[in-house]
Formats: sequence, C-alpha cells, structure tokens
Amino acid sequence: MKSVLGREAFLTLLADEGVTHLFGNPGTTELPIMAALSQQSSINYVLGLQESIVVAMADGYSRASGQLSACNVHVAPGLGNAMGSLFNAYWVGSPIIVTAGQQELGHGLTEPLLYGPMLAMAEPVSKWAVEVTRLEDLPRIMHRAATIATTPPTGPVFISLPGDILNEQAVLDFGAPTRVDTSMRPSIGSVNALAEQLVNAEQLVIIAGHDLVQADALDEASDLAQQLSAPVYQQTIVHSATFYSEHPCYMGGLSRNQAKVRKILEEFDTALFLGADVLRMSVHSEIEPLPPHLKILQITERPAELGKNYPTHTAIQANVRETLEALTPAVVAAIDRSNSRERLQHRLTNLQRNNWQEQQRKLVATIEKNFDGNDSLINSDRLMLEICRQLPEDAVLVDEALTASANLPGLYPYRDAKSYFGLASGGIGFAMAGVIGMQLAQPQRPHIAVIGDGSSMYSIQALWTAAHLKLPITYIIANNGGYQIIKDRLRQLAANATCIGMDFDEPPIDFVQLATSMGVKSIQLSRVSNFGDALEIAIKSNETWLLDVHLQVPR
Repeated sequence: MKSVLGREAFLTLLADEGVTHLFGNPGTTELPIMAALSQQSSINYVLGLQESIVVAMADGYSRASGQLSACNVHVAPGLGNAMGSLFNAYWVGSPIIVTAGQQELGHGLTEPLLYGPMLAMAEPVSKWAVEVTRLEDLPRIMHRAATIATTPPTGPVFISLPGDILNEQAVLDFGAPTRVDTSMRPSIGSVNALAEQLVNAEQLVIIAGHDLVQADALDEASDLAQQLSAPVYQQTIVHSATFYSEHPCYMGGLSRNQAKVRKILEEFDTALFLGADVLRMSVHSEIEPLPPHLKILQITERPAELGKNYPTHTAIQANVRETLEALTPAVVAAIDRSNSRERLQHRLTNLQRNNWQEQQRKLVATIEKNFDGNDSLINSDRLMLEICRQLPEDAVLVDEALTASANLPGLYPYRDAKSYFGLASGGIGFAMAGVIGMQLAQPQRPHIAVIGDGSSMYSIQALWTAAHLKLPITYIIANNGGYQIIKDRLRQLAANATCIGMDFDEPPIDFVQLATSMGVKSIQLSRVSNFGDALEIAIKSNETWLLDVHLQVPR
C-alpha cells in the first residue's frame, strides 16, 4: 500500500469498478477531481453544460450498456438542477454513482454559500446516500455504492465528497469490487405449478416488460410465447424494446388509457406479467384497467412491484431470464401431457390475423391514404413513417416526441433489446442528453433521437456536448410550436378552453440558430419531399445534425 491523495483514490476506485466515463459539470468544490483527471488515463471526462444533462448522459449510458456509470455535479444547487434527471434514472433503475463536491467538514456548520443538506435531497431518488467523513473510508464507500447500484433492483446511489477529504493524503487499502449474482430461479415446484397454470388457461395473455430488456431475455420470452401461442402486449409505459415486434404473437402496446386497456383484457382469464409493471397508468380515470375476473401471474426481480396494486395469484421474485429458461421446458412438457398442441396452434393462427405486423400494414395504408403528395406539409404520422423507412437496421431510436410519436411504436419494429429507448418516468427533458450517453455506450450504431420541441428545450445545451465530442447523432425536432400534449388534455377537460402558456410564439424558437450556435449542423424542414433526403444525409455524415421539422398541426 502507498500514500495517495483522496482525489486520486476516487478516480482509481471508479476505474476499479469498471467506469470509463465520468459525466460532469465542475465547480469550485470539484476542482480537486478536475486536477486529478489530468494525471490519469483510465477515465474520460464528459462535460455537460448543466447538471440535469450530466445525470441524463450517465442514465443513457447505463440504459444502453447495462453497466455502471458515474457522474459528478456541483454541490447543493447542482444536485437540485439534477433532480429531474435523477428521478428518471431512479425510476428506470439505472446503476449510477452520482457524486457531488461538498464544503469541507465542519465548514458546513457556518452555512457557507452553496451549502445544503445533500443527503436529504438525494435520499428519495437514490438507493443509498452517504457522505465521506474519513479518507480511510472512501474505498469501502465506493465499493459499497457500486455493489448497491448494480444489485437488482438496480438504481442510482449518491456520495457527498467534502473538499478536505479529496485533498487529504493517506495510506489506503483499496479493497476490490463485489458483484452480487442474483440470477436466481424459482423452485422446481413453483416452475411446474406456473407451467400448468399457463397451459390450462383458456384465454392467456402475456404482458412484456422492462425486466426482459435488463436481463437480455427477449429470445427466451419469444420462445415461451411461441410455445403457448399466447398474445403478447407491451407494458403500459413504453420506454424500451421489451419484445420482438415482428414475432407472430406480438400484438403491440397496451397504452395508458384505462378504458382501452380494460377492453383489451376483458377477453382473457389469465395474464402473465413478465418483468412488467402491472398496468401503471398516468392520468386518473374512474375505470379500472384490470377486469375483476383476470387472474394475475407475475415474474420480476423487483419485490415492490409484486402484488402492489392488484391481488396476484402467483408472485415470483426471480430473474426473468433464468426463470424462462426453466419455465419453457416445463410448459412444453405440460402441453404434451395435456394434448394441447392442436388447440394452441389454432390460437396462433387466429393471432396472426391481427398481430403487430398486420396492424402496422393497416396503419401504413391509412397514413398513405391521407397523403397529399411529396410537396405536402408533413404531419406527425407521416414524419414517423418516413423516419422508420430511412433508419438503418442497426439504428438506435430514442423517442421523446410524446404526441407526435404516438404511432411510432406501431410503425417501428423492435429488433433487439437496445434498439429503442423512450421516456421512462414521464419527466421530460431526458432524450437530448440521454442519447449522448447511449451513443458512447454503443458507438458502432447510428443514433437518431426524435424529440418534441417542448421536451428539447429542457436540455437543449446537450447539443454542445454532442458537437464537442463529434458524435454521429441525428436529432429530429418534432416541432408543433408548443406543448401539444397539454393542449390536447386541456381540450378533453374543457372543450372551449383557451390554451394559455402553451405556445412558443412571439417570438418562435429558432432551432436552426440554436443548433448552429453550438456547432451542430442543422436545417429547417416542413415538407415530405425534403425530409427523406435530409435524414439520409444526416445519418450518413457521421456528424451531429439537427433537423427542425415543422409539423402540420390540426387546429
């Protein structure tokens, strides 16, 4: 062991935990870390121009890579700036070590400028929050933080780093990383009992959820659905590619409309929630989305989700991939014992008459039918169709266009677990910065982010970071001139209401000038004839581009 400075030990410990990028926005209390960065080569520093962007980039990196990420923000106001992004990361379960510089130990008692109770601020949106009070404790805290963040259910942790700890020198035992293997299967008895319930169900439906993405279990889920000839719907909150769209059993998403979900589920007697939230909704409705006769079966690693809002007949806390690897053979054996193969095959034939592929064909036909020609103004559905037609097969699509992209999941086929990322928590402002972390995690794949004009303005400064790093990202601004989703909901509430504070006019926002000011190539578009060529040029350029697409909006 040798004597080291706290700031040097901090970076060494991050590297020991497999961290390769530190996303940050520096201030005075972070200067020790900035000084140490120039003395090492293991950690790449990625500058974001505001703390919400910093955390969103780390969130995007973890979501795309499935690995631990790290970010550093500036004392209490910086943590406050980051809270919306930290809420997103906590909600989706991204394993992030979030750190902030803090005033020197004891100095906080005098309530100096920028001081605040950061642990109390971070605790509601992190799995663990702690302050380092002795340099000798730093290795133990860093390793514990990484273990907590990466152990399912995964999520962010927070560490407060006082300046005197970072500048202190001591002989340290650096310890070593720990990763907890939670890839557990349920008991053989539970697996066999579940298999019997699935095979004996008269009308079975599967709801595919985010756990399948985190466990890289799309193949296993597809195999189970195929064996059971069961219709598969995506969970109500669409923020990842939870099932292969072109699988014959896939029926599309459930939506967050309680009445529509209730209508879909009425015909079934049994629902298997496979790593999915059980009908998480958004806006209140007097209609319960779950029919009272529907029996719930649930598999997830997140214990808080089991039986949370509705009684669950069979609740299994286990890794979905490991469970599926045991469950599918048990299902096959149960099918053979019950001579159900012919009945299930008939069910599959019926599914294919209205599965996702058939629905996509009809949706495309409807959009084409309403198409006035290449010189017409582009509307949101036409924009989404043109995007899907232009994207390379290995593209990653990041979606935060809200109303404009309502039909995007019905047009864009999920072909792998890392091909699509959407807004998870409902707190807008993620995608502009999140796509940067995603591109750094999957540099071999082209990244396209389609974002509403309102959402983009929450974190527009992320364009500078993308340009600074020369990242091949194409931003598409679905520009409807305001908060369209709020307008739509206001009109549902009160048909004759005037939309106050929901339009971006007088003056309009000039996204081309904004992008240009931050070094991003950009163009404004409003017609179908221009869009396809512009998107192709942007994707093939291997540069950062912004396409400001002015949409035709029904009045």
